[in-house]
Amino acid sequence: MEKWKIGFVGTGVMGKSIVLHLLQAGHEVYVYNRSKEKANELVDAGATWIDSPAGIAGHCDLIFTMVGNPSDVEEIYLGDQGMLAHGKAGVIFVDLTTSTPSLAEELARQAAQKEIVVLDGPVSGGDIGAKNGTLSIMVGGEQEIYGTILPILQLFGSNIVYHGKAGAGQHVKMSNQIAIASNMIGVCEALVYAKKAGLDPELVLKSISQGAAGSWSLANLGPKMLAENYEPGFYIRHFVKDLKIALGEADSMNLSLPGLSLAAKLYEELAADGHELSGTQALITYWS
Repeated sequence: MEKWKIGFVGTGVMGKSIVLHLLQAGHEVYVYNRSKEKANELVDAGATWIDSPAGIAGHCDLIFTMVGNPSDVEEIYLGDQGMLAHGKAGVIFVDLTTSTPSLAEELARQAAQKEIVVLDGPVSGGDIGAKNGTLSIMVGGEQEIYGTILPILQLFGSNIVYHGKAGAGQHVKMSNQIAIASNMIGVCEALVYAKKAGLDPELVLKSISQGAAGSWSLANLGPKMLAENYEPGFYIRHFVKDLKIALGEADSMNLSLPGLSLAAKLYEELAADGHELSGTQALITYWS
């Protein structure tokens, strides 16, 4: 495999694991994170610290970004101190953040004016998928560039699909989050019902996770719910952000999604009650 000079902005729960995969494959990796201490482990593992996103942009050929909100994406990409202003012609950016389709389109448009490419590539699979290198990656943007970087994506993803023009990856991620939102309610209600019926919830989970009710959330987050382990694989505050984006996109299409609306309401209540830094499996505390 060709060795790249790779930049990575945003080394949080998932970003850290992705960077480790890139390092293990022998690539030269440069990192930036708003909280520098979160990148210390990566520096110890062989990554090089750069003091700003602009510095990353001027130093690397392929740059991944994975930050919290669309406003964070705008901050690191746009403006005089943004990465697009400091990236050289030919550099490739891949935004792994779950953001708005319209912002993905705008980034691609502005980048093209500078002979730069930005792909949107939001991911799904949480901390477990990032650690195991089995993330789902939903890609939008220039197809030829997607083909060029596919071997790199395969270092941390196992289900990688190209969906079309810029913004398409973000639309697919909204479909993903919509499916998860209602499913999480179902997982919680099933386990709460089992307990109320006097059943052993671990045995119930063993039975139903392999049948028609089976899902990633049931198999991976169900056990955490039963163990009252709410450590984040994916923060509730970020999930609330995603659900709000999905509701906004649905509204712009005059589309009513009552399951999504209910899930957004429940998660917003949890965040307001102090669970915004808990994992999404903390939804089950709504019934406690």
